[in-house]
Amino acid sequence: MQQGPDELSLVFQALADPTRREILSRLRGGPTTVGELAEPFAMSRPAISQHLKVLERAGLIERTASAQWRTCTLRTEPLDEASAWVERHRGEWNARFDQLDEHLRTRKGTTDA
Repeated sequence: MQQGPDELSLVFQALADPTRREILSRLRGGPTTVGELAEPFAMSRPAISQHLKVLERAGLIERTASAQWRTCTLRTEPLDEASAWVERHRGEWNARFDQLDEHLRTRKGTTDA
């Protein structure tokens, strides 16, 4: 039986899109209505709704309804988890880049001779 993507994968998938990143940036100022979030984007309301669904599925926003207003609120916990994952791997990545840099310098030295 195949499972869906894990939570961290959903977060990175949501962050991969520039529109969704901009929506998250706009939510840093506090809860915002869907209409206000949609204003700067040249796309249909259904398209904005799809972006919001992706963000909500990843746990990055919470949507609430009050009377006729639909409000979105930023949830930072998934971002904290993604940041912690990156930090756990940063040392290994930097070490590999250092090794690659050394290897390339060594190869360049042998081709210059």
